[in-house]
Amino acid sequence: MWSKGKAGYFSTALAEAGNAIKNSGSYLNLSHYDDEIAVTRLDDNHYRGHVHGSWNIGDNPNGGYLVSIALNALLDALPHPDPVSVTTHFLRPGSPDADCDVTIDIVRTGRTLSTARATLSQDGKERITMLAACADLDTSAGVDTPLTLEAPTLPAPEDCVQRSEKTQGLHLPILSRLDTRLDPSCAKAGESGRARMAGMIRFSDERDPDTRSLLLFTDAFPPSPLPYLGLIGWVPSLELTVHVRRRPAPGWIFAEFESKDLNEGRMLESGALWDSTGALVAQSRQLALVMNRI
Repeated sequence: MWSKGKAGYFSTALAEAGNAIKNSGSYLNLSHYDDEIAVTRLDDNHYRGHVHGSWNIGDNPNGGYLVSIALNALLDALPHPDPVSVTTHFLRPGSPDADCDVTIDIVRTGRTLSTARATLSQDGKERITMLAACADLDTSAGVDTPLTLEAPTLPAPEDCVQRSEKTQGLHLPILSRLDTRLDPSCAKAGESGRARMAGMIRFSDERDPDTRSLLLFTDAFPPSPLPYLGLIGWVPSLELTVHVRRRPAPGWIFAEFESKDLNEGRMLESGALWDSTGALVAQSRQLALVMNRI
């Protein structure tokens, strides 16, 4: 049953389950996502993975999916389980249905924080490079207060619009992996006075979210200028920074993204994610290219 609170609609049953997950620190069932971000360790600094075409936006792998592969290798190399700050630069598009290599450079490992670089390459060409700081979000680092960013009030999932290829005018294989519902107020291209995108997301196989999947979710919604400009096709990311704030409870992840500056094709978008209990779990800032209107 869905009940309405300050976070909009969320499942009270899932909220209770989420507290159990947070207390145990356990991590989730194997799913398409786990299979398709898997990497094999070749030596201390090198990993091999495979980029699956099921995560494509048009002809190119979703940037957040590439981030997930590189991050999976990076977390394997570090002692801390949660990414807390990750900045990724997108150097060129990835190639779907092809192997990839991830190189790790550990900058520092400490008691409360570890920092490393990861670069994902295909065919000898670097595709993305990231700098990440990781910690244990179940361990306090100091002062705690009730200060937070409140979640928007959103319709229930059944009252939202299912993301579709028609919504964006693009072939979207990623829809086989992610169940994405859009707030009706921003679901139609060119019919809003704001460059805002909001809704909710979960894995299609109902795998529970964790801290690493939050980075995927920040880059898995239609671009925020879509309801303002109309159909705009593929919007490639140049840089994405994500700050993970808490481990998410099971269930839907609620999201809101907005662009307040779009100049000469360069979009600056701010976003935030909340879990099924209404807790803020991540914030993002992205620089991307809006190259044309369809």
